[in-house]
Amino acid sequence: MMNLDIPENIFRALSDKSRHRIIIMLQIKPLCVCEMAEVLKLAPSTVLIHLSILSEEGLIKREKDGKWINYKIILSPFENQISSLLIYLMLVLEYDAAIKNCREIISTVERNVL
Repeated sequence: MMNLDIPENIFRALSDKSRHRIIIMLQIKPLCVCEMAEVLKLAPSTVLIHLSILSEEGLIKREKDGKWINYKIILSPFENQISSLLIYLMLVLEYDAAIKNCREIISTVERNVL
């Protein structure tokens, strides 16, 4: 029998629409805060709060790349249930208008221009 013991804080971390969009964008490619802020039309400080919540739950990580700090999805979260939950979230959000818009915009955002 499958263990459904996923901590509540994971659901809280994934309950926000901006964090949904961040997860989807990071599925496409690693991004810095300025790129995500541009796509989400949010202040960088707000994006950092969302990133902090996702990071605390082990869903994303940050990596230094020269002068940039990129955020990326952790491909093997600590539990299989979390991986399944992320896959399910991505499937459910596949046809969401805001998510489609993010996917289109993310390909045009260039950090060196921002």
